[in-house]
Amino acid sequence: MKINAYLMFDGQCEAAFNFYAQTLDGTLQLMRYAESPDAKDIPPEFHQRVMHVCLTVGDQQLMASDSTAQCPYEGIKGCSITLQVDNVPEAESLYAALAEGGSVQMELQQTFWSTRFAMLTDRFGVSWMINCTVSEMD
Repeated sequence: MKINAYLMFDGQCEAAFNFYAQTLDGTLQLMRYAESPDAKDIPPEFHQRVMHVCLTVGDQQLMASDSTAQCPYEGIKGCSITLQVDNVPEAESLYAALAEGGSVQMELQQTFWSTRFAMLTDRFGVSWMINCTVSEMD
């Protein structure tokens, strides 16, 4: 079994996941509401929104969609996506990319439990934690 996170956006899903694919070096599979067999039941103004997107990074997946009139957007709250990275330069690079245009709750820094740790919300409203638990030499 695997547990995967599923995010909801309010029209920014495609932009967010294109950014995540580039930042995390992943691949995307994307379907719009217009491509659904049930498109006739979706108001036309939502047809170009993302019905489902899957970002694959290695053997991990992050999925999402945009809201519709039938499922109104309530924001992303109460959870964070955590990136467990293998080295300090990778942590620094991800932190810089994800923090740009967002808000930082905890700067990337050494803690008593981690070589580097940070908490931030990116420009799309997604909360992230970056954790790196390797020695400085790695």
